[in-house]
Order: sequence, then structure tokens, then C-alpha cells
Amino acid sequence: MTKMTTSVEQYLTDGCGRCALGGTPRCKVHQWQAELKKLRALALECGLQEESKWGVPCYTYRNNNVLIVAAFKEYCSISFFKGTLLSDGDGLLDKPGENSQAGRLIRFTSVKDIVKAEASIKAYIYEAIEVEKAGLKVKLKKADEYNMPEEFQNKLNKMPSLKSAFYALTPGRQKAYLLHFSGAKQSKTRESRIEKCIPNILIGKGPND
Repeated sequence: MTKMTTSVEQYLTDGCGRCALGGTPRCKVHQWQAELKKLRALALECGLQEESKWGVPCYTYRNNNVLIVAAFKEYCSISFFKGTLLSDGDGLLDKPGENSQAGRLIRFTSVKDIVKAEASIKAYIYEAIEVEKAGLKVKLKKADEYNMPEEFQNKLNKMPSLKSAFYALTPGRQKAYLLHFSGAKQSKTRESRIEKCIPNILIGKGPND
């Protein structure tokens, strides 16, 4: 059983601790040591407070999350929690995933790339701090604004218990299910996904629980 990392120093040595590779040479943090340390230095130079959250280095301003740095298989990144509110004048920000609403990240594959973009990175960080100073919030789509697959609606109509259980879920879990179902291109696949998820919905679990 893995144990999540609780300090940034430990993260740089052993990784996040969320998988069995933590603390081994195969952990991704070893591939991006120099890049992670450079991004860490930039965050600290901009006056952010360093913490460890979710097993990764997290940087905050007045106890509000501003950004995290993390290692992935193909790259390391600096991710802004409210990146969608940043002006992105240099066009560096990407969505972490197709359905990401608030977060935006910048991917790096070398220290050279980070050094080249250092002025821009700091500008993004300072703008993110201003977002927190202003108390700005990202307006997130509600669960009922996402597409309801016809196959799932039919199932809800036929099973009152499922309908009650689904709408008793948190908005985040509802959204996750709708995205999961809608992600299948074929009706047969959507129906299969729905059938597999019904037991978890009925006991109040989300697709990622």
C-alpha cells in the first residue's frame, strides 16, 4: 500500500507516493529533477508559500492555492488552479484535459525551455497572485449544463431508484458520470458504460471513487 508524500523535499526524492513506483528509480520525478527544482525556485522567487498537497508541491498565496508543479511521463509542468482567468499573452497555457474548466498548465521537457520562458512564467505567476488578491472566481458549469446521453435518461426514467440516487450525488460526481457516458461515440458503448456504473451510483459512489 502506497503512502502519499507529505513534504516537497520528500516529493523530490521519492515522488508523490500515489503509486507503487514511489521511492524507486522508475518514479517520474527522477527524470525531471532539474526541471522541477527550477520551477520550484521560480514559484518561491515570486513570493508564494510552499506546501505539499495531494503529494505534490503546491504554492499558495494567503492560504489560497495558486499553482502546483509536477512530473509526468512525457513532461513536467507548472499548473495554475485558475489558469482560465489568466490573460495568456504568450500563448503558453494548455488545458490539462479536454473538459478542464479552471486549470491550465505549461509543459516543459528541459531546463533550457524553462530558462527561455522564465520571464513569461514569472509574469503568469504574478498575474495569478493578482487574481487571488482580487478574489476572482472561475464560473464553473453546473452538472445540469452537461449533455445528458439519451441512453442514460431512458435508464433514469425506467428506474426511479437510480434517478434518485444519481441526483443525490454531488455535482462533481454527476458531472464525472455524464462526461464518462458522453465520451463513448457509439450508443452500444454508452449503454455498456451505464450498466457498469449503475451499482456504484446506487450506493452513492462516483466513477473515480
